Amino acid sequence: MSLLDLGIRYPIIQAPMAGVQDCALALAVSAAGGLGSLPAAMLSPAELRRALSELQESGHGPFNINFFCHHQQELDPAEERHWRQTLAPYYAELGLAADASLSAPSRAPFNAEHAAILAEFKPAVVSFHFGLPAPELLDRVKSWGAKVLASATTVAEARWLAEHGADAIIAQGLEAGGHRGHFLSDDLSLQQGTFTLLPQIVQAVNLPVIAAGGIVDGKGIRAALALGASAVQMGTAFLCCPEATTSALHRAAIQLEQRHHTALTNLFSGRPARGIVNRLMRELGPLLAEAPAFPYASAAIAPLRSAAEKRGSTDFSPLWAGQNASGCRAQPAADLMASWLAEAGLA
Repeated sequence: MSLLDLGIRYPIIQAPMAGVQDCALALAVSAAGGLGSLPAAMLSPAELRRALSELQESGHGPFNINFFCHHQQELDPAEERHWRQTLAPYYAELGLAADASLSAPSRAPFNAEHAAILAEFKPAVVSFHFGLPAPELLDRVKSWGAKVLASATTVAEARWLAEHGADAIIAQGLEAGGHRGHFLSDDLSLQQGTFTLLPQIVQAVNLPVIAAGGIVDGKGIRAALALGASAVQMGTAFLCCPEATTSALHRAAIQLEQRHHTALTNLFSGRPARGIVNRLMRELGPLLAEAPAFPYASAAIAPLRSAAEKRGSTDFSPLWAGQNASGCRAQPAADLMASWLAEAGLA
């Protein structure tokens, strides 16, 4: 598969970023010649159908529709009680009842209902995080000619994805913001930075490789292509675009000096994800064994986040961002892309 097979003019893929974007960012990137992405893992079936309709009716494209493929465990009530006990001092500080709750979006792994809705719209690209879906579901996605992208954080994961039906590999370096895409091992010490992981995956698989993590400008794009990448996937650099839905508090945090201090944390969802270090991460430690399994940790965090944000605080907010936020500017996505392409010599 070459870049032409994706139907894009430029080798830039906008990373799907749940919670900080909707269709607007995907539309802007695709209209500018890149591959816009829609994070679908937290959408209800009705929301997914509405979003796909909006993308299809825009006349732009192609688009990448992204899903999770985690193996969801049952909620352990004892684990949940212990987690709430750990957070109890913060509940008391904010005047919240110990059993306060808020409805949270679903994070269901890719399933038959998702596949059936996709089949109505036949998107050109579908991507997966945390592995790949069951073979019969993957076959359904490929039945209309969709190209399948999937994230690898190690060479072993890249080989597994190549052997199990991926059409291209996203080499997700340790610098990348948001959730780690690992699925073969929970050992984070196995993961590498983008520019050490990328050439190893290029050598290991006979598929196009997409570099992700720490790439925020044209120089980074040029470096990734020189190391064998067929394209780059960029997320953090789009966070302050007007087309993103990034909150005002999150945008402000990205402009502060604290943006340089990020860490992998499981406190907000139950799986390691990179974000700007805040109070909760400092006081509990960014990685805590007591946090419930993904995605259950978020339920007890949600009331704290809501109450704190109403006071203008990000103490309990997941401020997802990569290690390099220097390219994150409050400019339209098309303008940012034009500057990157000129700097990379691709315009």
